Amino acid sequence: MELAEYLKMAETESEHWWFCGRRAIVGAVLSTLDLPPDAAIVEIGAGTGGNLDMLERYGKVAAIEMSEVAREIVRERSGRDIFDGYLPDNIPAAVSGADLVCLFDVLEHVEHDAQSLSAIHQMLHPGGRLLLTVPAHQWMWSAHDESLHHFRRYSRSGLRSRLEAAGFAVERLTYTNAALFPVAALARLADRLRGSDSPSGHDTPPAPLNAAMKALFSAESLVVPHVNLPMGVSLLAVCRKTDADASAAA
Repeated sequence: MELAEYLKMAETESEHWWFCGRRAIVGAVLSTLDLPPDAAIVEIGAGTGGNLDMLERYGKVAAIEMSEVAREIVRERSGRDIFDGYLPDNIPAAVSGADLVCLFDVLEHVEHDAQSLSAIHQMLHPGGRLLLTVPAHQWMWSAHDESLHHFRRYSRSGLRSRLEAAGFAVERLTYTNAALFPVAALARLADRLRGSDSPSGHDTPPAPLNAAMKALFSAESLVVPHVNLPMGVSLLAVCRKTDADASAAA
């Protein structure tokens, strides 16, 4: 992403409805996983660190981020040191043997996503989990995606195929951000129709609207851990590296 996008992320991720809602949903899903005590958790593409406090409720967290600017923001804000690295071929050896690897809207930024998923598979203990979110529906492609340097958006079947090809057993695959899906779809299509280079949806809305959207999106944290939603702006997947996968690799 551009420097300006990292700076905007650092300013808004604690209050913007989208970041807050995603954290609420991810945290609820994490609470349903049978992670071991003091689980070794790795977040790849940690950005400016907005998820680290949430993840530390579930284990010992190591984070990886390729942007020096983002890593410095994390150091200044929290005192944490995170690893320099990126997918698929620059993952620090110190984070191998993870119980859980998390990618929150990261895979779409990586040109070689199939190789990246295979690299993550190798990072995990047998039985370890991958938890990821990605944007859904290639037909929703707009200036929003281009400004964020996305390579693609994902279909449900396409994401499942990539995960299974990398050796994962897909335990959960659901859409998220269902309630706001019609609004987001119209906004993206409007961006495309008017040929706008200025993407919609980046700035934090006025406080009352932001609070309402945050409440609506966060409410999915009560549903997504138990039910797969049939539509939405994003996809969330929980995958396992099974013992069979480990035997085949050996």
